Amino acid sequence: MALRDRIRAGLATGMLLVDLYMPSSATASPPPVSAGDQPQAVASGTRPRKKTKSRPRTSPLPVNQTRWLQSDIEAAALRAASGDLTLVAQLYRAFQRDGSLQGLLGTRTGGLVRLPKRFLGTPCGVAVVEGSEGQPGCFDAYFPQAELERFDADGIVVGVAVGEFVQGDEDAHPVFVRLDPEFLIYRWSEDRWYYRSLDGLLPITPGDGRWVLHTPRGRYEPWNHGLWQALARAFVSKEHSLMYRENYAGKLANPARVAVSPQGASEMQKQSWFRSVMAWGVNTVFGLTPGYDVKLLESNGRGYEVFKDIIETSDHEYMISIAGQIVTVTGGSGFANANIHATIRSDLIQGDGNALASTLNDQALPPVVFDVTCGDMNARVWLAWDTRPPADLASGAASLSAAATAINDVTAALTPHGLKADVPAIAARFAVPVLGDRNGDAVPDDPALAPAQDAPQLSETNDTNDTNEDAQPDAAAALAAKMTEHGVARCEHGSSNRCRLCGVERTRDFDPGVDGADHSWRVAWQPIARAGAT
Repeated sequence: MALRDRIRAGLATGMLLVDLYMPSSATASPPPVSAGDQPQAVASGTRPRKKTKSRPRTSPLPVNQTRWLQSDIEAAALRAASGDLTLVAQLYRAFQRDGSLQGLLGTRTGGLVRLPKRFLGTPCGVAVVEGSEGQPGCFDAYFPQAELERFDADGIVVGVAVGEFVQGDEDAHPVFVRLDPEFLIYRWSEDRWYYRSLDGLLPITPGDGRWVLHTPRGRYEPWNHGLWQALARAFVSKEHSLMYRENYAGKLANPARVAVSPQGASEMQKQSWFRSVMAWGVNTVFGLTPGYDVKLLESNGRGYEVFKDIIETSDHEYMISIAGQIVTVTGGSGFANANIHATIRSDLIQGDGNALASTLNDQALPPVVFDVTCGDMNARVWLAWDTRPPADLASGAASLSAAATAINDVTAALTPHGLKADVPAIAARFAVPVLGDRNGDAVPDDPALAPAQDAPQLSETNDTNDTNEDAQPDAAAALAAKMTEHGVARCEHGSSNRCRLCGVERTRDFDPGVDGADHSWRVAWQPIARAGAT
């Protein structure tokens, strides 16, 4: 196709830059797309892609390039700027043959997805996804760890990852599958991602029940924020240094042989002795007369050190880029023990966990929960990885123990003086988890979990005001009726159970659920019964 025709076709389809920035070092042309490079319509609904014998996979056969130059990195950056990640993904695939890089990246991604998971949400949804009563949950069946590990690695290195739900005829449920980012296309004019599949160019709609798009380093130009550029430069330098070192060692592996002839030897004698030394083989024996000698000339040069330095520099760049540190990778016990917290910087682990969980919670878990709960519209499940280091867990347990000791000591010290400790304030300061507390004030927000009426009300700050004058009975009754009418859950002093200043207390009653629904507690108030009242 002539250049003029290519320009016209590129202007019509928005793919001009993709064609013009095709480097000469590419070993194969991009996979074919649909006619006119136009996106194909996707069937309505949120069901996964059906796996058939004629179309067992979505992505075409990937292209493997075995030799890379520093100029290829520039070509990949230019091509990515147009929205085509072909060369970026091919470079990323070439990284896999570097043991140091693959080991570090595997520790960061594989270690994350195998950390303990926490599920929050409605009880029915959590029970199915996480498992209960000794029964395994469905999360690992829908989301294989190997697929999540590679999916997370794509997001870290390339800056964007894509996956889909696939279900074959013999599969009991859909399974999440990571797709090769080599075939991702971003169209600036539409602000939308497409995938070049065997069926043509498919638009990606994240969260529609099939597609999952992960951009952990930002939604705009995510390829500019991936680690691939730093890793690619170190990878190419290391690859070339390894080959140069092998060539250097090959040339100098066998020392040069020197045939020494006596000063008075004739030219024929010299040539004969030279041919004898040149024919030196295994277990060769020379019978020498005085004046003749054989020496080995070995290289004492240190040119190999430059290649060694380049390789070490590349490995250090791997460590800094992926692990965020060097000390524990090169000499710490954490790397030997496969301890992700000792090898990878903690903030990187937390960032990866939060980003991956956010993507799954927004795009992947909702359709799965809808399926496993038989279409329950009220079922919700949220995933979070517990990325806290063991040291933080130990300090958290010590903090809870200190809080319990402080509450007991303060209560014992104040009781002889007729004072009561503000237990919720102490619990909130030490971040003590209180059942039913949602806002972090250590006071249960669920009326069903609030303290009983006849229990000592240490958790209400205004319950300590026993010396204050109680509210007038008529005013308290009117206030209780008005609070009940408008469904006010707390008085002006912040009490959700009893307030002697207002003269009102919460009544305990609920409305039974209909057709198996949860019971709902009523918001009802009454004046506090006065002692001795008839």
